[in-house]
Amino acid sequence: MAENKNWGYVRVSTREQSCERQINEIEEYATGQSLKMDRIFEEKASGKNFDDRPVWQSLKLTTMRAGDLLIITEIDRLGRNYDQIKDEYREIEKLGVDIVVLENDLLSTKGKNDLERKLISDIVFSLLTYVSEKERQKLRNRQAEGIAIARAAGKYRGRKPVSVPADEFERVYTRWKNKQITAVKGMELLGVKRDVFYRLVREWEEKSHE
Repeated sequence: MAENKNWGYVRVSTREQSCERQINEIEEYATGQSLKMDRIFEEKASGKNFDDRPVWQSLKLTTMRAGDLLIITEIDRLGRNYDQIKDEYREIEKLGVDIVVLENDLLSTKGKNDLERKLISDIVFSLLTYVSEKERQKLRNRQAEGIAIARAAGKYRGRKPVSVPADEFERVYTRWKNKQITAVKGMELLGVKRDVFYRLVREWEEKSHE
């Protein structure tokens, strides 16, 4: 039977940042726990290419096995937002890999029995779901406040309505209705998106039946 492995994963957002602090914290923990680290994976992932994260994907998909241990310094090393962190934590759980989060031992599963792991999992997902929703609500509130301020200053007008000359639309509509062109071609000729095209069709047909 293969021996269980101990892995570390550290991440920073830019190439100019150093992983040294995270590496040192993981090594200090391992020394204090008499753990032999098999490898500490380092990744520098900016917001632009964060979702790719080849180092993390390799560690998760081809390296870690059930019974292994993953050590990270903070829970946000796993993702860019709370939904992503929740998904990654779930995948680690499904792999049967234990996790140690140095900043918050409450989130760690190392040395816990099945009941304790289940409780930890429930806490993690409830917490991350709650925080994620609070962040979305905060964003919606900021957007609403920004619009309200802009309106008060007379600077907000909403989206500019899309208009198409009636004769031009009638020509395209007739060709589309007679199956001489596709809807996609009609959108291209009119220079509008799908939702606008079908809205114009609906309005035209309603007007024609008045």
